[in-house]
Amino acid sequence: MSTAHRTGGRQGRSRGGAHEEEHENHERWAVSYADMMTVLVGLFIVLYAMSQVDQVKFEALRDSLAQGFGNASANVLDGSAGVMKDAGAVPNSPQASGETGPIQPVIEGVPGKDPNVELAKQEVTRLQQMQAEIEARLAAVGMAQQVRYRIDERGLVVGLVADDVFFDPASAALKPAAQAVLDAAAPLLVAIPEEISVEGHANIIPVSGRYASNWELSADRATQVLRRLVETGGVPGRRISAIGFGDTRPLPDPDGDPLEVNRRVDIVIHSAVPEPVRALVPSVIAGTEG
Repeated sequence: MSTAHRTGGRQGRSRGGAHEEEHENHERWAVSYADMMTVLVGLFIVLYAMSQVDQVKFEALRDSLAQGFGNASANVLDGSAGVMKDAGAVPNSPQASGETGPIQPVIEGVPGKDPNVELAKQEVTRLQQMQAEIEARLAAVGMAQQVRYRIDERGLVVGLVADDVFFDPASAALKPAAQAVLDAAAPLLVAIPEEISVEGHANIIPVSGRYASNWELSADRATQVLRRLVETGGVPGRRISAIGFGDTRPLPDPDGDPLEVNRRVDIVIHSAVPEPVRALVPSVIAGTEG
């Protein structure tokens, strides 16, 4: 076979096996656009279908629910394309009917009774009973007249006024009268679940010697009372605390000597009722005293 023949054969195969270059499709965006339009049309169809209410089926469901809840007069509001329950589903109030006046709370089915006031009255009664029990215990040891009481928004305050009965001037040492009072009151303080705070106070006369100021003196007096109640009386330490106020919280007493009545220690039995109820306690006390 000649060289020219072989060369011509290769050239022929080369021409026969070649592929033509594909033309670029410049209209492929139309396919994506058509797909997007199809999706949007489907979305609008679904939204339109959801906006339509089968009135017959809805009324049947409404009547069934109304009978199940004991309200046979559930209606559709007139003049509205939508379906709603009528105002009869909501109790009429004075504001809705054009009348004025506050809405009175209801307690135990009795209109016009403020539940917090009723709870405050109950709490005052309970604290008064607690005070009476402490008085009876102190009367048994001949110390009923040595303690002062008051009920306020914190709870029951048992005041040990240190007019040389419980403490000597500028001293935090418990005198025998103070020990007798604390030992008599301790069993009740052990039995109750309330938190207890012991608050020490002092008069405005500056101290000298052992204490640098009335702050230290009042704090030491409170601490000594706490220790007697815990170590001797058995009051749980987790429920009691001590604090000193110095001469910053004087007790107004027009009938007593301010230098004596403010040299005191208060044992506060804190009320456990909610704060809105405790805030009403002073007004309840004033109403009962008036």
